[in-house]
Amino acid sequence: MIEFLKESTFAVNEVISKAWTVTKRNYFSIATLCFLMFITSNASGLMAFFLKDVSKGLSILMAFIFVMFYFTINLSLFRYIFHLLDDEEHDVSIVSTIPTRKQIIRFLVATLYFMLCIIGVYSLVALVAFPLIYTGIKMEIITNVAISVGVIAIFITWIRISFFPFFIIDKDLPPFLSIKFSLAITKGNFTKIFLLLLVLLSFHLLYLFFSYIHWPVVSFFINILSSFIIVPLSSVALTIAYRKMMSEYKGDAEPDIIHNIV
Repeated sequence: MIEFLKESTFAVNEVISKAWTVTKRNYFSIATLCFLMFITSNASGLMAFFLKDVSKGLSILMAFIFVMFYFTINLSLFRYIFHLLDDEEHDVSIVSTIPTRKQIIRFLVATLYFMLCIIGVYSLVALVAFPLIYTGIKMEIITNVAISVGVIAIFITWIRISFFPFFIIDKDLPPFLSIKFSLAITKGNFTKIFLLLLVLLSFHLLYLFFSYIHWPVVSFFINILSSFIIVPLSSVALTIAYRKMMSEYKGDAEPDIIHNIV
């Protein structure tokens, strides 16, 4: 177990080190795309606030437009990072990394599958917990246990299938197959991905901690550092992690779900 954790730690260090090199070399272009995502996300909230008393239909329409714009920028960011990893010597314009209409549609359909998987996993946990009602255990205890197990199951499922956008952008795969491949390449890599996410989220956790103990100045600077350094670094690190897992994948050309769950 200790040896496995050592190997996982070294793998995470390798990903972070390479991600830092790529991010530092191309910081302004990567940060620009991240900033556009930030602006789009906040602008959609402001637009919804101002339009909520004007027209509900218009508010929904604008929300849909901003969501589509956000997803398009997000996919463009991944395509741009792929270019940097595959061909660092030649420059590419951000406009040329805009995903195709087919890729955007596939991403939206895959996102729907993703949400259905999350709901399905939680429903399965609730279904398994239901017979415990007849054991005489207090309902409050059963509810708390079911919610805790459900949250853990959702977290594991989220990590296992959250790499589907990379397959759509990098391999041009259809929605459900991208979900299956995400499940396949993350098999045996959960600890490495978890440690990587823990490192990338550490600054946000520090921000929440200092906000909780009412150190506003410290939390402000940590939030600034996280927004301008960690967010771009995270996008690059996850893309590199995907590429590393794909290079080590020895499974089928079209993996099934059953053999890749555990």
